[in-house]
Parts: sequence; structure tokens; C-alpha cells
Amino acid sequence: MKLIETKNRKNYKIKADTEHLRKLFIMPDSADKFIELGKDLLDLIHSFFQDKGGIHSSISITDLEKLFSNINMPKSPHLLKDVLHEIKSKIIAHSVKVGNPYYIGHMTSAVPYFMILLQMIITALNQNQVKIESAKASTFVEREFIAWIHRLIYEKSEKFYTGHIQNHEVSLGNITLDGTMANLTALLVARNMAFPPEGRFPGIRDAGVYEAFRHYKCRKAVILVSMRGHYSIEKVARTIGIGNESVIKVPVDSRDKIDIIKLEKICSDIEKSNRESGEKIKILSLVGIAGTTETGNIDNLNEIARIASKYESYYHVDAAWGGAVLLVDEFKYLFNGISKADSVSIDAHKLLFAPVSMGMVFFKNENYLENIKHNSNYIIRTDSVDLGRFTVEGSRPFLSLIPWTTVKVFGRDGFKLLFEHAFELMSYLRGAVERHCNFEPMNRPELFIFNYRFVPKKILEKLDSLMLKISQENHVGETAEMKRVRQINIVLNDLNVELHKAHREEDNSFVSRTTIDSPIYFYQNIVILRAVTINPITTPEILKEIITEQNRLGLKIFADGFEKRFEKI
Repeated sequence: MKLIETKNRKNYKIKADTEHLRKLFIMPDSADKFIELGKDLLDLIHSFFQDKGGIHSSISITDLEKLFSNINMPKSPHLLKDVLHEIKSKIIAHSVKVGNPYYIGHMTSAVPYFMILLQMIITALNQNQVKIESAKASTFVEREFIAWIHRLIYEKSEKFYTGHIQNHEVSLGNITLDGTMANLTALLVARNMAFPPEGRFPGIRDAGVYEAFRHYKCRKAVILVSMRGHYSIEKVARTIGIGNESVIKVPVDSRDKIDIIKLEKICSDIEKSNRESGEKIKILSLVGIAGTTETGNIDNLNEIARIASKYESYYHVDAAWGGAVLLVDEFKYLFNGISKADSVSIDAHKLLFAPVSMGMVFFKNENYLENIKHNSNYIIRTDSVDLGRFTVEGSRPFLSLIPWTTVKVFGRDGFKLLFEHAFELMSYLRGAVERHCNFEPMNRPELFIFNYRFVPKKILEKLDSLMLKISQENHVGETAEMKRVRQINIVLNDLNVELHKAHREEDNSFVSRTTIDSPIYFYQNIVILRAVTINPITTPEILKEIITEQNRLGLKIFADGFEKRFEKI
């Protein structure tokens, strides 16, 4: 590769040279050059973390679009240093500082610095987990880590794990790209188990959905999950061929947990309908949530297990958000009943503090993944030890190195301290909101997610008065008081949207915003502010600053026009 020198460095042209390109694929004979480039890269990363600016850069979406609107792919090679400079000025400068202690808006948070080094190892080794011939030691590391987490969930005997930890004939679970793929794997297993081979029918895997429904005289297959279930469940339903309408969303109770009475009634109604009809509805799976992504709550996993057993249904627990808390014995009580699930999904890029993204799925029965097992002559042969025989995905990187290392570096005792800190932050924020005259708590969280909204004191007093009156009356249908509550909430929704926008523009801190059908207010859609308290370097003092800022902005917005809107109600 040769430089054609010009007066202006920016106008340098590089002619492609085979020998130089070849050298890009091998480690330099001397470490000096590699270290020099590595230092440049680490300097870029370090400056990003040290930058004292806002959480989001000030560039507009329109201007950002313009930065990346060159429709001409580069023809000539560029110097790596020049490309790194472009990355610094165009990409790093405009990336979100999700590790900032004032960023409490999403589940994406700070990661330990050694993750950067682990990612370098993963990239350098470039192991492909689909096949033992491209993933020798890493295959066994992955199996070991899967066994560790499986044991936290299912707590089977030491003999069981000794016998299966490296038993290539079975699989206790999979490492997946993300939580969606973990849920897909579990519910694909559930689908295939619901329509197995029978007589001359080869099973749904070979015959397809239409022939399976026809053979089993089934008109519909459904998945039951709470209204707070993750949207990935619907994505999975579309992918496995049963469609969005086959996801039955069960209402939640006052604690944002699945309503057990309504869940059982739906199952009972399906059973009754099946007795009376020639074409049946098949329940593919009941899905329990162990850490709702909007409200941080855990379903009654024991009761869902009871219902699943009663109606002979597969039972999956989506613990993508909360499952890692099982690492701490003192918090395991929160997940009572999870060991009864046929499968459990957990995300490493959430409470295992891994970078995005990595999901995991675990199966109670070591043979369940036989239901999706496959092979190919050139790879993952039937008699091989290849992990790819049991995975929906083909090529996969050695991602399990990240949580495997993290568990060793932190230890379970270290995770206990991290989760205790997260609980303390959540408790502090909840207390600060409950004591504040201009805010209203909107949930009772269990796992590091707190919902609240800005409600000026006199509006909150009016709401409380109306709700008290409603609770004291025997009424049928919507009363005048209920109508006023709904009208007030509509204006409050607009107020909190404007507050969130103003808070984002100030860019000193960040919380997210969502809309939930609130049990508090007759399941009316309510706009809420959503805080996630998992960053180990966030402090109570920072949370206090955030509430103070939101109160200041909220009062200004209220005075600038919303007060008059409330007066008309």
C-alpha cells in the first residue's frame, strides 16, 4: 500500500497493495506498532468516559443524518489513523453516555472497564461456537457457564451437574444473541412439543403449522402472558407462525403482576371451549415474567406453575431483566417457583453488567433441546460435540467469556453488594418521590425500576379527593368523578411528555418515559417517568439532583399554560 503524497494531508491517496493488505490480517512482528494503534484507540475510549459534557451531544438528528449520507462507498483504502479520527469526531462524539451516573433511563448502563479487554480477546480469538473445530476451549467454557446458571435456577443434585456439565449428548441451555432469541428458542421448543410426531404424522418441525393443526384438530395455538410482558413475545409468535393475535395478554393486578384469577379463568374457558368444539385451541405456553421491563415486578411464579400443571401446558419464565439476581441467596425468595418452569431466559447485558448483547436460555429437562436439534454433513454432524446442534443460531461469537469472567472477578459476594446498592437507590428514589408534594409514585417495584410522574400539589390534592369519593361510592359505569379523573390524567399525560422533553433538552441527566395502563386509575393509559437504578456509580445525591431539576422544570411548564387547562376541568 503506497501513499501518493500531496501538500494537503486530507488529499492523500492510498493505492491498494496486496502485500500491505495481507499484513493487516497478521500480528506485526513487533508489538510496538500494534501497541501504538491500540493506545490511540484506548485514548479515544478514555476521553469519551472522561468527557464532562452532557449525556447526549447537541447535534440535531438532521445534522447527524447528514454526517452519514455519503452514498458512495470508499474505493481506495484509507489510513487506519484517519479512520480512527473520523470515528472520534463523528461517532464517539455523538454517542450516548449510558455509563454516566446521571443516566438512569434504561437498562443499558455502565459496564466494568475490563469488558473492553474481554471484547479484544473475543475478537482476536474469533472462535465460532457453532463447531468444536472453530471453538475448542470456548465450547467447554460455555458449557460450564450454562451449568452454573442452570444450577442457580433449578438446584438439581450435584450428581446431575457432574454428569451433564460436559455431556455433549444433551444441552442444559443456550447462549443466544439476546433476550428475544432466548425467548424464541424456548417457545419454539414449546411449539414443537405441543405438536409432536404421532403415528404417520412426522411432527410440526417436518410437516409445518398447517398440517400440524389439521392433524391435531386445532384451530389456534396461543401463548398467555401478562399485559406487562415484553414485546419480544409477540415477535416470537410471528416468527414461529402463530401470529400476534395468538398472544393473549392477561390483565395485571394492582401490583403490576399477572392477575392469577383472570389467567386461570382464561385457561378454564379454553378447556371448556375445547370440550364443546371439534376444533381445539392449544395453549403452547404460559409465560411468567420475573422482572417486568416497565415496572420491575415479578409475577407469582408458583401460581402460574400450578395453573400450567393443571392445564398440562408448557411453562416459560422470561427473567431477562431480573434473573441474574438469583446469584444472591438472600434475594432468591423473590423468584419462588422459578424452578418449576420448563425454561427460563436471562439477559447477560442487563444485571450481569455485560455489554450488549447476550441472552441465555435454560431448560429444566436436559433433553428438551432435542426438539430443535439439527445437523449438517460439513458441520454439526449427529455424532459431534458441536454446540450448534442445539441452537437456532448458526455462527456465534465466544460471548460466554464475558459473564464467565465477570462472575469470577466479582464473585457472588460482589454481586450481592452491587444489587444491594441498586435496591438502596430504588428505595431512596421511591422515598424522595413519595415525600415530595409535586410527584406521584406509580408502581411498587421489586427489581430496580421505579415509575412516577410530575403532578403539581393542588392537582394531586384534587385527584386524591376524587379518588377517595369514588372509593366510597357504589357505582355502576363511569361516574362524573371518574370522568373528571380521566380528564385530569389526559392533561397530566401532556404535561409529563413536555417535562420529559425539557429534561432531555437540559441534558444534565436522563430518565425514560413510557405509557402504561395503570391499575390505579381504572387501567387508563398514563404517561410515566421510568427510572432504572442499577448504575453502581449513581448515588442518592445524584437522584436528589434529578428530582430537583424535574420539579423546577415541571413547575415552569405548569405555570406556562397547563395551569389554565386544569382550571377548565
